[in-house]
Amino acid sequence: MTRSTRLLSLLQILRSHRRPVAGRTLADGLGISLRTLYRDIAALQAEGAEIEGEPGFGYVLRPGYMLPPLMFSADEIEALVLGMRLVANRTDPQLALAARDALSKIDAVLPADLRAKMAASPLLAGGKPRSPEDQMDLGLLRKAMQNEWTLRIAYRDDKGNASDRVIWPFALAFFDGARVLLAWCTLRNDFRHFRTDRIEILEQGEGRYPRRRTQLLKEWRQKTGVAERLF
Repeated sequence: MTRSTRLLSLLQILRSHRRPVAGRTLADGLGISLRTLYRDIAALQAEGAEIEGEPGFGYVLRPGYMLPPLMFSADEIEALVLGMRLVANRTDPQLALAARDALSKIDAVLPADLRAKMAASPLLAGGKPRSPEDQMDLGLLRKAMQNEWTLRIAYRDDKGNASDRVIWPFALAFFDGARVLLAWCTLRNDFRHFRTDRIEILEQGEGRYPRRRTQLLKEWRQKTGVAERLF
């Protein structure tokens, strides 16, 4: 394990714990001595990582520290590139532009060797997914989720039945055949899934909905049994 890889692994371990982790536990997990661990912690602190603690007490990484791009591994760079390319090809124009801009920023700050790997990445994203065109503004939908706004929609189901609803949107899933909005439906008083191409009218409702978006997503996962790593 190279030193840069070891430092990244140390950060990842600390980021996964909210409480102080004993030095011996960290050293054993990385397969290094306590003396090497102390040197690594000092090196990360010198780079701006807010690692607090001392021998015999344990160490904790305070929230807010951003990993410098040079800490990305080659595999992580490829994952980022592929993800950005998928976003650029499969979302609304505003988010697609943001993905391309983010990719440019990553490229600008990478070391030369990783920049070359990114440019030569063999992982490409295909064209537009085979899904019907949306009549609604996906940008407005994303903004509503970010701000926890209620929405009024006119929806037509797979049998052609139309209904007007007030919903609390909390997530948007992208599939090859469709984009699906996850929301709490006040008409049904339950969670419902809406294909975005069947939403004929979408308007901002009155104010914010009374429950946090993250809480709705958590309750949806518990009810449907969908693991967090899958959605």
